[in-house]
Amino acid sequence: MTASPPPTPPFRDLRLPFAKRVDDLLSRLTRDEKVSFLHQFAPAVERLGVAAFRTGQEALHGVAWMGPATVFPQAVGLGATWNPELVRRVGEAVSREVRAMRARDERVGLNVWSPTVNLLRHPLWGRNEEGYSEDPLLTSAIATAYTRGLRGDHPVYWRTAPVLKHWLAHNNETGRDVTSSSVRPRVLHEYDLRAFRATVEAGAVAGVMPAYNLVNGRPNHVSPHLREHLRTWTDQELLVCSDAGAPSNLVDSEHYFDTHEEATAAALVAGVDSFTDHGTDGSPIAARVRGALERGLLSEADLDTAVRRQLSVRFRLGEFDPDDDPHAHSGAFDTPEHRELAREAAEQAVVLLRNDGVLPLAPDTRLAVVGLLADECKLDWYSGTLIHRSTPLEGLYERFGAERVRFAEGVDRVRLRTSAGTFLHVPPAPEAPDPARGAQGALDPALLAGRTDLPPLTTDAVGTEFALVDWGDGVLTLRAPDGRYLSVAEDGYVRASADQPGGWVVQETFRLERRGEHGTGHLLRHLGTGRPVSVAADGVKVAARTPETAETPESAETPDTAGTAGTAETAEVFEVVVAEHGTDAVRRAAADADVVLVVAGNDPHIRGRETEDRTTLRLPAHQERLLEAARAANPRTVLVLVSAYPYAFAPGRLAAALWTAHGGQAAGTALARVLAGDVAPAGRLPQTWYADDADLPDLLDYDVIGGRQTYRYFEGTPLFPFGHGLSYVPFGYADLVTAVADGALHVFFTLTNAGDTTADEVAQLYTRAVEPSVPRPRRELLAHRRVTLAPGETRRLEFAVPLRAFAFWDVARGDWRLEPGRYDVLVGASSEDVRLRATVTLDGEPAAPRPVLRRGLSAADFDEHGGAALVDRTKAAGDAVTPASGGTAELLYRACDFGTGVRTVRLELAGGAGTVELSADGARATVESPGTPGPYDYTTVEAPLPVAGGTHDLRVTLRGPMRLAHVGFSG
Repeated sequence: MTASPPPTPPFRDLRLPFAKRVDDLLSRLTRDEKVSFLHQFAPAVERLGVAAFRTGQEALHGVAWMGPATVFPQAVGLGATWNPELVRRVGEAVSREVRAMRARDERVGLNVWSPTVNLLRHPLWGRNEEGYSEDPLLTSAIATAYTRGLRGDHPVYWRTAPVLKHWLAHNNETGRDVTSSSVRPRVLHEYDLRAFRATVEAGAVAGVMPAYNLVNGRPNHVSPHLREHLRTWTDQELLVCSDAGAPSNLVDSEHYFDTHEEATAAALVAGVDSFTDHGTDGSPIAARVRGALERGLLSEADLDTAVRRQLSVRFRLGEFDPDDDPHAHSGAFDTPEHRELAREAAEQAVVLLRNDGVLPLAPDTRLAVVGLLADECKLDWYSGTLIHRSTPLEGLYERFGAERVRFAEGVDRVRLRTSAGTFLHVPPAPEAPDPARGAQGALDPALLAGRTDLPPLTTDAVGTEFALVDWGDGVLTLRAPDGRYLSVAEDGYVRASADQPGGWVVQETFRLERRGEHGTGHLLRHLGTGRPVSVAADGVKVAARTPETAETPESAETPDTAGTAGTAETAEVFEVVVAEHGTDAVRRAAADADVVLVVAGNDPHIRGRETEDRTTLRLPAHQERLLEAARAANPRTVLVLVSAYPYAFAPGRLAAALWTAHGGQAAGTALARVLAGDVAPAGRLPQTWYADDADLPDLLDYDVIGGRQTYRYFEGTPLFPFGHGLSYVPFGYADLVTAVADGALHVFFTLTNAGDTTADEVAQLYTRAVEPSVPRPRRELLAHRRVTLAPGETRRLEFAVPLRAFAFWDVARGDWRLEPGRYDVLVGASSEDVRLRATVTLDGEPAAPRPVLRRGLSAADFDEHGGAALVDRTKAAGDAVTPASGGTAELLYRACDFGTGVRTVRLELAGGAGTVELSADGARATVESPGTPGPYDYTTVEAPLPVAGGTHDLRVTLRGPMRLAHVGFSG
């Protein structure tokens, strides 16, 4: 007799809904197995036939870190297209490449950590390249499109499972794991949460990743907003994945908890379901979870909740139904369609900032193409490895012919002379493969080591001429004649070994530090190790000792000597011998050209990237000199900015100016086609370009309302406004009609292509409250549409805007409120280029006074403030207010209803001692805060405050390092 096959367990039964299958599988896991699932690298459970699973596959603008893939424009460039449908197609292409790459490499994960929906509040943020826009509506429109493409359109199974980054209010790299973003309730709801909310509600998001920073004094990895807001926006199970190393930061750098068991338990209870920590080793997290269970900080139900969320995503990805997964064979890699899409996306991302008629270029134009980015196709930290490559120079050669294009890079060509009179020399390299960095893929590219198979630099009587670029603040790269950059590997030797600067810690940057007030000698300091370069008998290396510490024996062994610990090398003093200044080469190339194209911008790995904010909006001095040299030689100079963020420059002295983000593999071809007029530019700025550093708020000022930040509140004159972008084709706007019906404002108008070529226009709809009772945006984007029109074509556009889009967060009621009154309806080509306007009157809910006798006042619900910072009321939930930096804070609470009058005020206070002053309707009180043992040990202090009945404003002044959580009153 043949034995009957074992029955199919319910979690394998396709007839059951996912929820029942997840519950069945969960019930079969042991507690230790469930604990192991909480780490990023969840191991296999062989007895159940459950495979290993990894959360996290970077795919911001193409599959990243796993080797060759199609590289699309940076996220900020995708934002500049203002084209959700295009971005949806990009997301679909990326997800198909994820599937195709996973089919041949199981390291490629299906849980995709993209997109980034942090708002581009501040243009000096080092990760500006990763976001879409400073506006929450545009950000959510682009992010929703990308996630829909990543997810796929099957009603049950997902092609990939997108996770949104980085929750919440995260716009600074400086001290990013220890700084707190002070976010008042209006900013939280009207700005920071909005992009996340709309994208999650669209239904194509599998989860979020908390950010490294703290919000209102509490780390994002224990944020109550995960439970109070995020999980209320959808019925789907959302998987919350920690950022790398952030669980340990709760103790190690933030000191928010005393032990890792407490921290891990708090994060799990708050809603973190997968812990990205300690690389591939899950044992430390498992030990912490077991310790928390033993101490009663966690229950097994807490484990079940987190594991259930992970399993829900895995079922949606088809892992347990391989024969029925419609995406199992849907992969497509480097197809002609993907290449064409990369070019189309790069074309649509180009923004024409200024044009006096020099563009588009005539076919017979003699071009000078100059600048440090002219022959570059730069990648960023979240890029894949290029399969195809097109630089601006290559694109222009192809489009105009090499005989009509003259090139000058503009580097300074130098030799470095040692104190012995010899020069640094790059020895011949053996014939060997020269792979691009990361070409083989890596789960963590931060661990990729530099090359040691090439000989280190030596010295000789002639030396090697290096191409020197100063990227700003004295940060240099040095490139050998064969195109390889000087770099330092783990053994400490200096080699010409890198195809480009890159890596988590960039090993290809240096700084020349002058020795002596009038001397010509310089130390050459390697910035990756912090050590100066020395010359030794066995080659050039970073020194273990500097001249200042050469007599200090203990200085010979330090943690950052890059392989030279215990040696006696002393830093070499070099003289820089200039063979040619880059400005001279630029002048020669520019003088005889019809048009000069200066291609300037940034290297995404240097001075403005993850871990490093920028310090200024200005172009680096080296590039400013090149631009000035070109302009002096030829007035028909066009600035082409290829950068991950805005710059400040003088556009009036240029014949034209364009901007594009780093455009991926087809960047050069796309740019050439736009310059030639094959494609009319229609990209639009996704963030304000400010004219000067003085226009910027402090990087850590997250109060976009009080700080008058972004186009919504900025009252100065920008260099270029939000939504700006010119075309080669004129467009006409006419026939504006508005109507309120069915809970929406309906806006109609016509758009006409008045030119002689087919072109795109981005029609933008804004509003402004005419007489608001609280500070409201001076412009607020309501809708937009990118439209393609043939010559002479007219199209009638309609926008239906839900009336809730006109609401604001009313701190008096703790909810949204549509204020009745007049609203301007503004239609145009940018936030400032308004072509049509009308005013509508909307019904709404009138303001109601604060019922302070019944509810009191939450201190954080102020209407206006000066010098205040929000902090955590407890480690679990709630906000309190404290003076920033222990100084003085002024708080205003408008329209407080004191009923028939009050006699006493009660304050909930904690922290240091200080003074609270209150005033309302002429009544005043001064309360001494006695101080409490800790910041969460609240005490109630009462004082007389006789306020007459009626509605009055309340003003509160805090002096000293106390925390105010609540204000109550009694009659």
